[in-house]
Amino acid sequence: MITLKIKKKKLKKKLKMFFWLFAGAFLGLFLFASFAYIIFQKANYNLVYPGITVNGMDLGGKTEIQVNEIFAQKNDQIADVQFTFSDNVDFATASAKELSFGYNENLIARQAIGIGRGENFLSNISLITRSYINSFSLATSFQYSEEKLLETLSPFIRKINKDPVNALFTFQDGKVTAFRPSEDGQAVDVDQIKNTLNSKIPALFSGNESGNIFIPIPIKIILPKITTDKVNNLGIKELIGAESSLFQHSIPGRIFNVNLASSRLNGILVAPNEEFSFNKALGDVSSFTGYKQAYIIQNGRTVLGDGGGVCQVSTTFFRALLDAGLPITERHAHAYRVGYYEQDGPPGFDATIYVPTVDLKFKNDTGNYILIQTQIDQDLQKLSFFLYGTRDGRVVEISKPVITNISPAPEDLYQDDPSLPKGTIKQIDYKAEGSRVSFTRKVTKNEKEIISDKFTSNYSPWRSVFLRGTKE
Repeated sequence: MITLKIKKKKLKKKLKMFFWLFAGAFLGLFLFASFAYIIFQKANYNLVYPGITVNGMDLGGKTEIQVNEIFAQKNDQIADVQFTFSDNVDFATASAKELSFGYNENLIARQAIGIGRGENFLSNISLITRSYINSFSLATSFQYSEEKLLETLSPFIRKINKDPVNALFTFQDGKVTAFRPSEDGQAVDVDQIKNTLNSKIPALFSGNESGNIFIPIPIKIILPKITTDKVNNLGIKELIGAESSLFQHSIPGRIFNVNLASSRLNGILVAPNEEFSFNKALGDVSSFTGYKQAYIIQNGRTVLGDGGGVCQVSTTFFRALLDAGLPITERHAHAYRVGYYEQDGPPGFDATIYVPTVDLKFKNDTGNYILIQTQIDQDLQKLSFFLYGTRDGRVVEISKPVITNISPAPEDLYQDDPSLPKGTIKQIDYKAEGSRVSFTRKVTKNEKEIISDKFTSNYSPWRSVFLRGTKE
């Protein structure tokens, strides 16, 4: 028992001696390391510590200014490199110098001189030792001026960038009172261009890139928050047909009637499998329903009558139906070739109506609703029809008109007009040859013909008509 106690005392004494010996050694080592660190710091005062590299280049022993100058010189070597940005139509160029493109010499110099000079003593010792023994590779920092890049890209941004358009659809009392289809927006993908620039930098400095770098302009699509298919469940998603006509040189009453008649068709919905009647949609055409007097064709003559100009609307609508590839179940040509309808189109593409007997009809065979929209450009005196629905893949082919049976126009005709000042002469009709005009239309769907029709117009010869003012 006494022997065991003696052994424990001896062991405890040895452990205490070992502890103090180890503590002394550690303290001595610490003091030596501290002294060596101080000497090392003084020897490398304001110099990058040995073993610190960038891209394999040893920066040890260089001042911050010298490091800065090294990479500034490298930037000078590529200063004339040209970057060409293009959208395959337009081009914009900028040099590396203009873009401030290259090494970020200021940041590299600050980082290099700062390694081993932090606030943590042990961390500093570790970094310095690691650099001295195995070297320390500092990550390369590159730069370019985003401001100057955007300035270079600004012509593309102005041309390409377009905000998305949210859909608008308001249905009231059986008619669409407000409609606007959604439209995707688009923008230059500047972030992708930046990524491309960043990827070019290492290769450029390594000599693997030529002196001229081509960068295509990428475009990103911006989706609207509200799409057309979300604001209605009638299958009205996109434009399926559109056409227009000019009514320039029309008298004021005719212009008024074109506006009024087109407004009464605007916003009408045509149900699937419904046969649409232009006359039924238009309603009564008379002074009682707001129409003014203008010149109409009646009994082979051009005379003042209620609603003159309504046929401008039916003609334009007929053209839109042709474009959409819809089956036209009733159509009548004018008695003669009207100059208004050939201002921007060939002969034979007109449709007359006379409420209630002479009509223009079509059938909606698309399987979805069709929305009729009208638009008038008052400055151009241009009427347009837009038909919206769901495209079903139909393809329309319309032939050029064939003109036969030509006969000469009669002598000019002058008519008194009490709305014009006395002495004023104004031409409202232009002489036209009599002729037979025909054209064909073929509509295919999934490479199968679904419509094949021929439209024939027998036009009588027509004289020029002049209005002679009689108003005192």
